[in-house]
Amino acid sequence: MPNFSEGTRPEVIAELAGAAGRAYVIDVDADADHNRVVISVVGQTPQLLDALVASVQVAMQHIDLREHRGVHPRVGAADVIPIVPLDGASLADAHELARTLGDRVWDELKVPVYYYGHGEEHTLADIRAGRARPSLGDELHVSAGAVCIGARHPLVAFNVILPGLRLLEARALARALRESGGGLRGVQALAFELTDGRVQLSMNLFRLEETPPSAVVAELERRGVSIGSQHVIGLCPAAVANQAATGRLLEARLAAAVARRGGLKREAAELARTGIDQDALLLAAKRSAALIPVLRAAGVLGEDMRTMLDIAVRGLRSAALRTD
Repeated sequence: MPNFSEGTRPEVIAELAGAAGRAYVIDVDADADHNRVVISVVGQTPQLLDALVASVQVAMQHIDLREHRGVHPRVGAADVIPIVPLDGASLADAHELARTLGDRVWDELKVPVYYYGHGEEHTLADIRAGRARPSLGDELHVSAGAVCIGARHPLVAFNVILPGLRLLEARALARALRESGGGLRGVQALAFELTDGRVQLSMNLFRLEETPPSAVVAELERRGVSIGSQHVIGLCPAAVANQAATGRLLEARLAAAVARRGGLKREAAELARTGIDQDALLLAAKRSAALIPVLRAAGVLGEDMRTMLDIAVRGLRSAALRTD
């Protein structure tokens, strides 16, 4: 799920996604205020490695950190590349892929690499705070900075607009909500003032079984905080989705990507819009399962496509049962 320091130039975002299209691009989510785009890419190891290296190369060519402006902290043009295992893969597999990717980025592109997360000494917070040296390379690339690469479990990036708070108040709230500050389990939080003056609470939720987006909203309501619009950045596992994740469900996007690769563009578009209510989840699960015999009969159902559909069907069905 690479995060690139570009959220305002559609042509560059399209080129980044095009390079990543050597695997399956299931979502492109750009934010102009953060000047950042998250591209969700799925695939088996060889294709995924090629896709990520190609997209880092595009970022290196088109993004100059010396000219970059945006509210989100960053260390590189291709800022962060978390490798997230899906069903059937392990964190050890993701860690191995992260290490291989880092080797290729340094060997082929000469962009320094920080390793973080599972199996590594440092966290992403350590790197952003300057408490770590690059794992590969010495000095940062003059225009591209460095790339942070690591393995982790799925998380949800969840932003909430706070219309009733000033920035200093929002920063105090963010500190109170963080797990590291004794707040909610599995919450990392920052507060930003956006270009139009709105104040945003920006969170990563990394213990989803304990603290899904709905739990954060409930805590804000308990504290009497006025809540504006809510946004999921990237994608959200269906099992922990709230209303803000409508049309942004990981499993539905997996099925949509397979349908698109099989030439079923209308089916792909409808799956991509899947909502979070039980009927919508069950219908999406049925439609995902129905793709298997259709694509097999057409002779285009590869092993990777079948795996993605299996993950989609199980995840959507499980999420529907949870809403019962």
